[in-house]
Amino acid sequence: MSQKIENFIIIGVTREGKKFRPSDWADRLCGVMSAFGADHRMTYSPYVRPGVQIKGHNTVLVDARLYDIEPLAYKFMVNFANDNNLEIAWKGDTPL
Repeated sequence: MSQKIENFIIIGVTREGKKFRPSDWADRLCGVMSAFGADHRMTYSPYVRPGVQIKGHNTVLVDARLYDIEPLAYKFMVNFANDNNLEIAWKGDTPL
């Protein structure tokens, strides 16, 4: 993989400026990476979690440390954003 591994934010707007649907896409995407604990409650991964809205658009925060644990999961997140033509804000080493 020639891409530099870094933190990024997936923003729920396409590169053409259209709002990404469905409106709960961020929760669904983060749910893929979540786990159920001993208390039978779903817990988001510390590496993939919903973020605050940016200009009215939902976001998903992806921590680069995910690549160290599961490179395919990190690539899945990048590919999800690219396949859906979503904006990505690359954050380098900036904590999310």
